[in-house]
Amino acid sequence: MEDFALWTTSLVLIGTSAFLFGMLVRSIVQERRRSGVRRLWRNFGLSLTFAILFLVSWAAQGLAEWSSFAHEQAAHGQVAHLSDFWVEFGQSTLENWQSEFLQLFSFVVVSAVLIHHGSSESKDGTERIERSVEEIRTMLREAGLPPRTTR
Repeated sequence: MEDFALWTTSLVLIGTSAFLFGMLVRSIVQERRRSGVRRLWRNFGLSLTFAILFLVSWAAQGLAEWSSFAHEQAAHGQVAHLSDFWVEFGQSTLENWQSEFLQLFSFVVVSAVLIHHGSSESKDGTERIERSVEEIRTMLREAGLPPRTTR
């Protein structure tokens, strides 16, 4: 059972991280191919910064948790094994990720419902803007000025 927990934890942690970082790299490569942009840091600095912060904080969590785990094992007269630590580290990481994903999912769902029901970002806001633009075009025509189109 311990091996199953170790492999499952490893698969989920490494798989999720690889997927997210893979999507980041894929996005950067596609954007660079499409637009020919060569300024990596300028155009993708936000994503790269958050990726670096994630890795640094995850490594710091691992070091702090290893120290705590090793001291706890020593207090019980046991030797700290990396495989046991990895499962515990995975548990605490996945608990954190689960709450973050739940929070993000809740935010997205609630935002979608609120936007759908009349916030300024909804279709109603777009219709108001289009109506205003049409009124401006009408006023320009009445003033004898041809309205310019941006299309």
